[in-house]
This record gives sequence, structure tokens and C-alpha cells, in this order.
Amino acid sequence: MLVTGTLKDGAAYQVEVTGRDDRPVTGSRRIRALVEQHTGRPVLLGPLGPLRTLTPEDTTAVLALLRQHTAVVEVRP
Repeated sequence: MLVTGTLKDGAAYQVEVTGRDDRPVTGSRRIRALVEQHTGRPVLLGPLGPLRTLTPEDTTAVLALLRQHTAVVEVRP
């Protein structure tokens, strides 16, 4: 899935969430670092939950992480 958004400092990004264990996102080093930083930690899938531990192959959890830490503008399958 292709995700477009902006970071808190206003920098735009566009990444592909791959669902691969070795490279969960491609296209932005900053987003890749964010995902690597939070791998193994719980992430809220929605505003009220449920909680799920972030794994690189879990595209739903990766997208939820991006929505929590960045302003996601568009998601395309």
C-alpha cells in the first residue's frame, strides 16, 4: 500500500508499506527509522484500541503507527 503524509516538522513523505520482515517500508529513511524504533512495542490500531504489538509484516499496525506519529494524507492499496 502507498502512504503519503507529512511529518511533524512539515516534511512530506511517500512510502510503500510492503509487509516484508526485512524491509517493512520503502521510500523514506525517516519513516523506516520510525517503524524500526517502534517494532516490538504496542500500537493502538484505532483511537480507543485495540492494542497490537508492531511487527514489520503487520501492515495494519504499521499504518496505525504512521497515523499516530505523522499526518497521513492519502492511503492507496
